[in-house]
Amino acid sequence: MIKNYLTIAWRSLTKNKVFSFINIFGLAVGLACCMLISAYIYQEVTYDTYPTKAKNIYRVGLHLTENGGVTDFALVDEAVGQGIKNNVAGVLASARISGRGSVYVKYNEKLFKEEHFSVADSNFLAMFSLPLIQGDDHNALIEPNSVVITSQVAKKYFGGEQAIGKTITLQGERDLKVTGVIDAIPANSHFHFDAFISKSTYPAKRETWSNISSYTYLLLNDGADPKKIEAQFPALTLKYAAPEIQHDMGVSLAEAQKSVNTFRFFLMPLTDIHLHSATKFEIEPNGDIQYVYIFSALAAFILLLACINFMNLSTANSVKRAKEVGIRKVLGSLKSSLVSQFLTESMVITAMAMAIGLALVYFALPYFNNLAGKQFQIDLFLSKTSIAAEILLVLFVGVLAGIYPAFFLSSFKVLSVLKGNTSAGPTKRNFLRSGLVVFQFFISTSLIIATLVVYRQLGYMQNIKLGYDKEQVLVINDAYALGNNIDAFKQQLLRDPRVTHATITGSVPGSSNMDGTQIYAKEFSDKQEHKEIHTNIYHVEDSYLTTLGIKMALGRNFSSTEPADSSAVVVNEALVRDLGWANTDPIGKTIVRSGQREFKVVGVVKDFHYKSAKEKIGPLMFIPGRSNMLMAVKVHSADVSGVLIDIKKQWDQYRATAPFSYSFLDEQYAALYGSEQRTGQIFTSFAIIAVIIASLGLFGLAAFSIRQRVKEIGIRKVLGASSGTITGMLSAEFLKLVGIAIVLSVPVTWYAMHKWLQDFAYRIDISWWVFALAGLIAIVVAFATVSFQSVKAALANPVKSLKNE
Repeated sequence: MIKNYLTIAWRSLTKNKVFSFINIFGLAVGLACCMLISAYIYQEVTYDTYPTKAKNIYRVGLHLTENGGVTDFALVDEAVGQGIKNNVAGVLASARISGRGSVYVKYNEKLFKEEHFSVADSNFLAMFSLPLIQGDDHNALIEPNSVVITSQVAKKYFGGEQAIGKTITLQGERDLKVTGVIDAIPANSHFHFDAFISKSTYPAKRETWSNISSYTYLLLNDGADPKKIEAQFPALTLKYAAPEIQHDMGVSLAEAQKSVNTFRFFLMPLTDIHLHSATKFEIEPNGDIQYVYIFSALAAFILLLACINFMNLSTANSVKRAKEVGIRKVLGSLKSSLVSQFLTESMVITAMAMAIGLALVYFALPYFNNLAGKQFQIDLFLSKTSIAAEILLVLFVGVLAGIYPAFFLSSFKVLSVLKGNTSAGPTKRNFLRSGLVVFQFFISTSLIIATLVVYRQLGYMQNIKLGYDKEQVLVINDAYALGNNIDAFKQQLLRDPRVTHATITGSVPGSSNMDGTQIYAKEFSDKQEHKEIHTNIYHVEDSYLTTLGIKMALGRNFSSTEPADSSAVVVNEALVRDLGWANTDPIGKTIVRSGQREFKVVGVVKDFHYKSAKEKIGPLMFIPGRSNMLMAVKVHSADVSGVLIDIKKQWDQYRATAPFSYSFLDEQYAALYGSEQRTGQIFTSFAIIAVIIASLGLFGLAAFSIRQRVKEIGIRKVLGASSGTITGMLSAEFLKLVGIAIVLSVPVTWYAMHKWLQDFAYRIDISWWVFALAGLIAIVVAFATVSFQSVKAALANPVKSLKNE
């Protein structure tokens, strides 16, 4: 019986090649999208599940109420983890880790630039179940100047040689002995460090509670209640953090103890970090549970569109199968046998679509990896588990897509179909088919609208007035490598007529590398008016503002030639507002920062976007002094490549201990919006796929409807109707369905995109023309699809249509 079903299914497929191809290809695209997105979702939801006791590991964060808002930090101070372990029952262990940023490592005269080195407690690797493949698990990170590296780094440094016992030099600091090698960090981890330097290498002079410095993790006992443990944190804040705040800020203990309400530690489950954390200073950019929901919905919708497409095309092809059904019924076939036959055909089509879908996955993987920021390999989709899941998917989709056509075709009345009437049956079927097309174009139009909104917001952020000049600003990395020659190098650059300004700094707009502190206004330090806020700090030269074109609003810039300006400060307008100075002249006023250091305000700069335009501009202070990490150079020349060549020559002349490395400030700014660019690409890709599949579905419904009305069209032509009239009549019916889909999509998509835009401090308004343009695109696509069938029917010879009457 099954063999017979398969034989008939194959004959049906080969007999209707065009419909079979469209059916199989549409399903293949849907299945390929579903498989790719499922792989993405699975990896996202399994982040940080690899440690043996992942469910018992929590990260300690800091919940800080400041500047009228709340900020969560992923880091806490050095003493917090061990302090909690010593004071709170139910905590088995604590472990800390902190990143080192960009460093240069030297081995056998070879220099390597590393971006992912870290400093970790000796028990960190054990807590995260990262066993050593070389070395002693228990002792590898105990001794000072010891380091554990990954196998990839070991191969890069030492080739095939034994890594244990080798010595590498951390440039400018110290020699490190390799005491262990681990395998690569799992892909689904919220950190991917390449090396772990022992914490004892950098002993703290004094471990405190009231700042932020390290990522701290706690291992809880089985059955320990994290809420009960959190409930004990305020008492620890009063005991340990409040006295430090009293000392640092120069306030009374009673005033410092008020911080228990604004300075709160909290626990975040390890497995929630990647998708549910909204904290500042994460180790790596996190995922977002909203994107998991979006991807899941897109996968479901794309697959559903493909199934709807199958249904419409199968019913559209029913005219050719009607007499076959009638004859089978006359010969005694039961309805159940016919349903089984058509479901078998559906399974065959779905199985073939799955095979083609896997081929599409293979070719689409590079693009999808780039789109989703992943590194999936085709082997993932060919594992035993994946194959089992794919078989289940074939069964599910085969039934889902084939159940309606199977019952529809098997329900034809014998006498009606043998007389050539295939329109018999409940009228609700027409409503169902029309509803399916409306749904398809509802999804397609919604994705088009979302794509337009995302790209408009991205364009708005990239072209917003930043308040500084990012064009042709060269950022030279690792300026510290020049050593004592850094000032001579800067002066030599300034002698080049193509260079207008240069400044040595540790931070440029868009960088997260900045200092921060609590401050208050000395003039308002009484109990009634005391107001403490958090501010970011740039330690800069007096040439910084000029180099970046930052404009003064009040006062003046500080000067390196004025000794009194060593305690001067330039602030932005946001700081003036947040300190309560908006209606007064801030020039000459005093700011007190932690450590009871006082600074006199000499100038106020206009607000500028020193972070992403997604964030509201916050308080900022420019304090005299500098970090030698970077050098910003303003270039005024069309021959930028020529300038770069000459600067590199000058760099090499000073025999810097690091190779010349640079970027441009406008490129760094554009990189801030990688997530939004990826979102736009995702919506664009799936909008195109959805439109294609929806068009195929509309093609099927048009074919079905026109075949049902072929004699009506013939009669109209005989009675004098023109081809244009018939084309317009047939097309209008389908365009009405698209119009309904557009109307339904507008409020739903407006609400969804309005919610998405709330994540941006500076955002666009959703204009009416976005919906109009999306609707026009949908209508044009629909008309192009339907008109093909309509024109074909209108031009057909009416004699052929009526000869069977």
